[in-house]
Amino acid sequence: MSAAMIDGAAGEAACKTPSQTYSLGVLFMDESQKGLTHPFFASVLNGFKIAAEARGYDVTFINHHIGDRVLTWLEYCRYRKLDGVCLACVNFSDPQVVELVKSEVPCVTVDHLFRGIPAVLSDNETGVQKLVEHAISLGHRRIAFIHGHNNSVVTHTRIQQFCQTMAFHELPVPEEYLCAGLYSDIALTRELVGKLLRLPEPPTCILLPDDVCYFGAEEAARKLHLRVPGDVSFAGYDGISMTQAIRPRLTTIRQNSEGLGEEAAERLIGMIEHPEAASRLPSFLPIELLTGETVAVPV
Repeated sequence: MSAAMIDGAAGEAACKTPSQTYSLGVLFMDESQKGLTHPFFASVLNGFKIAAEARGYDVTFINHHIGDRVLTWLEYCRYRKLDGVCLACVNFSDPQVVELVKSEVPCVTVDHLFRGIPAVLSDNETGVQKLVEHAISLGHRRIAFIHGHNNSVVTHTRIQQFCQTMAFHELPVPEEYLCAGLYSDIALTRELVGKLLRLPEPPTCILLPDDVCYFGAEEAARKLHLRVPGDVSFAGYDGISMTQAIRPRLTTIRQNSEGLGEEAAERLIGMIEHPEAASRLPSFLPIELLTGETVAVPV
């Protein structure tokens, strides 16, 4: 072994704590059942994986089973001796999730806030504000919002900002214009958009939970022989590539999905390697408005 290799090995041994395995876990339970094909979170997790591996950490997905044994999330982490866990797209109110984040295992969350746990989120307040004000600038006054799962801090933030921005511009939000939907649920979005467009005074612009839901929205409009954006405008959220490849291009907010994953990895590794110095405050990543072509001057 060369002197340089010996020095490198010695340096690594000095940095590594006795209990450290250089192994990170990912807890990812996608309700839409898209798994690693999820167009948004697949990019988040890829960013996490790339950043973690660049720092010398292996990444494993957490599950309930070790052979025939059924374990809680925390039991699994302890059994695998994971140094830390990233939680994304899970039911954050699940007792097993709460048990995990309250344990000795360092955790970071994506798109959720726990007291004292580092979190990584996009600037959703600015994102929704930009979407609403873009629609208003083109002349829209009747704007509806179909939001995602109502048990999410992201959803609560977006709803609040939508209502505040509409109120700032002195525009009403009828009760039927605020609809509870689900993220990535094309069928439900199709149903809700159909109901909105059949109202006596339908909205001229509809904000959707995410980009994927646009496919259900567009189908609902087409069934009513309405053109997008000639007769009705739609805006999504996320900025995934597939809705920027179609025509008309979707008006949306682009989140830095890989950046969210990279930041989550850096925050988690910081907690592991420098626990006393690591910040527990959330990180908010900037967003970008993609004006696209699906929001136009109302007829």
